[in-house]
Amino acid sequence: MISHTVPAHTQALTNIAHWQERVELAAAFRWTARLNMHEAVANHFSLAVNDDGTEFLMNPNQVHFSRIQASDLLHLDANDPEAMEKPGAPDPTAWGLHGSVHRHVPHARCVMHVHSIHATVLASLADSTLPPIDQNSATFYNRIVVDEGYSGLAFESEGERCAQMLTDPKVKVMVMGNHGILVLGDSVADAFNRMYYFERAAETYIRALQTGQPLRVLSDEIAEKTAQELESYPGQGERHLAELMAILDEEGSTYAS
Repeated sequence: MISHTVPAHTQALTNIAHWQERVELAAAFRWTARLNMHEAVANHFSLAVNDDGTEFLMNPNQVHFSRIQASDLLHLDANDPEAMEKPGAPDPTAWGLHGSVHRHVPHARCVMHVHSIHATVLASLADSTLPPIDQNSATFYNRIVVDEGYSGLAFESEGERCAQMLTDPKVKVMVMGNHGILVLGDSVADAFNRMYYFERAAETYIRALQTGQPLRVLSDEIAEKTAQELESYPGQGERHLAELMAILDEEGSTYAS
């Protein structure tokens, strides 16, 4: 969890459960919008808040990422059959996808789904694999699953199908063919950092393809070595998110309200 002091211009609603987790998730929404990695009001992030991962925080139905505040986040139970019938129910596709993942994949503590431009270009190619052509893309070597079975919007049956492809703890990213990406993390910071670097890696790959020149692909040995080194690199995700929160605080953002 990020060490963060709430500045005077925000209101710390400490009586709301999981407040620090809410603040971190709200910051991730705000910065994702700033990076233009969102798509209107169609994407969603979630964060498990109990031991087995079935209770989770998620963005409210069709609220723009740039406006989300910590107090706005929904607290949902993946095992609640009446979740979609209650006031303030989540977006149906968000429930279908994230509810299914939190129900079946307990190690997926934070789940981020976006249609970011370059990752979605990758998901639109006949071959949606990401070769290790630089340090960023090597991060994901043997840690990606490509879903080639897209069958429409991610309502519950589609979400259940996707969740079954994420049971290997080594898999951190699903390239959702014809759709976008789903990124898993141990925390908000971990998932956001991974999502950011996957988009950067996808952009490098797409731009490299556009040159029409041969690619300089790393060997399997070096790609795996690099991935392991980056996995154990101390505190990168936490520092990344902490710095973004500090910038938002300096700007007087209302995300932590």
